Amino acid sequence: MIIRTTLAAAVAAVALLTASGCAVTRGQETVGAYVDDTAITTSVKARFVENKQVDASSIRVETLKGVVMLSGFAKNATERTTAESIARAVNGVKAVKNEIAIRP
Repeated sequence: MIIRTTLAAAVAAVALLTASGCAVTRGQETVGAYVDDTAITTSVKARFVENKQVDASSIRVETLKGVVMLSGFAKNATERTTAESIARAVNGVKAVKNEIAIRP
């Protein structure tokens, strides 16, 4: 019985270590960097939802090494620049690439 419990614990530990290693995408060095980027993305999206001038469902947010990339569609130039300003104001953001297109 003890061997079975030990074996199960070992398998769980290996699975946990392997799974956390898979979370890191190419170009990132640590799991911590991935977690930081995820936190930045979540914070930007949450601020979009709070802001009435930005349609959060139309703008996609991706973060890699603190650089936020915005893509999708905006109704006008004001919405586009507001989204960029919101993203720049989030802690941890090093730069913002604004690829949001304005719908005709």
